[in-house]
Amino acid sequence: MSYSLVNKIFLMVIAIALNMPVFAKNRIDTQRPDAPILAAYGKFDIGVQTLKIVHPEQIDIVKIDPAKAKPDKLPTYDRPLTLEIWYPATPGNTGTNTLDVYLRDGKTKVELHGKAVRDAIPLKNTNKYPLVLISHGYPGNRFLLAHLAENIASKGYVVVSIDHTDSTYRTYAAFASTLINRPLDQLFTLNQVAILSKDESSFLFNLVDTDNTALIGYSMGAYGALVLAGGGLTQQAVDYPWAAPHNTLAIHKSDSEQHNSLADPRLKTVIAFAPWGMNVNMWDKTTLKGVNVPTLFVAGSVDDVSGYKKGIRAIWQATTSVERSLLTFENANHSAGAPMPAPKEAYVYSEELGIHLSDHYTDPVWDSARMNNISQHFATAWLEKHLKQDASMNQYLQLIPNSNDGLWSMDEQNKDKNDHTHWAGFKARTAKGLKFESLNKGQ
Repeated sequence: MSYSLVNKIFLMVIAIALNMPVFAKNRIDTQRPDAPILAAYGKFDIGVQTLKIVHPEQIDIVKIDPAKAKPDKLPTYDRPLTLEIWYPATPGNTGTNTLDVYLRDGKTKVELHGKAVRDAIPLKNTNKYPLVLISHGYPGNRFLLAHLAENIASKGYVVVSIDHTDSTYRTYAAFASTLINRPLDQLFTLNQVAILSKDESSFLFNLVDTDNTALIGYSMGAYGALVLAGGGLTQQAVDYPWAAPHNTLAIHKSDSEQHNSLADPRLKTVIAFAPWGMNVNMWDKTTLKGVNVPTLFVAGSVDDVSGYKKGIRAIWQATTSVERSLLTFENANHSAGAPMPAPKEAYVYSEELGIHLSDHYTDPVWDSARMNNISQHFATAWLEKHLKQDASMNQYLQLIPNSNDGLWSMDEQNKDKNDHTHWAGFKARTAKGLKFESLNKGQ
């Protein structure tokens, strides 16, 4: 037995004796053997940087007491937002591949490991890269969908994930702040990235094409994405006593002047994971007609937070002004496809929160890495089609609705026979437990 092996065993024994957990690295770049074809990382090396921006003079919802009369002037503050930005990088960069991340308890800091190199030199081409914004749930943080952000960046996109103030694990406060600020944060971030793309002192200079933008949201992030995409809220939503105080949510009411002013032609498409709101009538069939960009919805069929039949599926059915698709993970709950795998340090019970921290990331039926790979596959197909106009992606989006009904039928040259209906991009026997349904504009 070699000295190095003996030394490793000795250290592990000492750790166990001291009741110290021995953790493997928390990977966000896992590619399972059954991953569909488009889940694979792209041809680009990846860099990652952190950026802080400030949205001046925003209403400070947290400081408003809804039990008191509306003040003559609502309190305001300069709203800070932290961004994590993944981008194509020049080959050969060396440095750390770790991300320092807080867990759901907002106290425990852990390391995530991926492929992106911190502060790597951007790879600038003649053609700028489309922009993809990512908006987390409530509570969450800018790393919750890091697996998807890094994967997409490797395929030629600049991906900007937002830490939403009053909504992260360390800052979450009045829910009303989330209701008000999600679409505002998303649009402000788009505007700031556009400014930086023209600033010679910024690493984003001549790197990103903000006129060609997608927005990916999870839960409350998806709520904000749909509002920004034209899905104005109902009067009932504005009037809820538990919503934003003093009629402040009226800025997002359907057909209001303020809501209509959010419309932005730079936003070309949305991917909405488990959008929250329809289950409490934040929208209705009329207001959802305002959604004006093609949208991919992703849901678990037993989502008990956003609801499925009367929640996410109802939104998909009601956004009749655009083409849209719905990917369903059968028997998955609210974490379907979006959160990264639970860091090993999350496998503890939090007495303070009254939950097992891993529950925030995991699903009791589906493996997280498996769901992540499927999400990476469909997100890639959707973005390539709608941001890069790649018509070849249709083969991965025009599928029989129920994956279990697909038939694998190949000839001796491994070519599809006429009766082959197995989902494109999925290996034999791997397209199971899923649905993919599409509706055209007007349907």
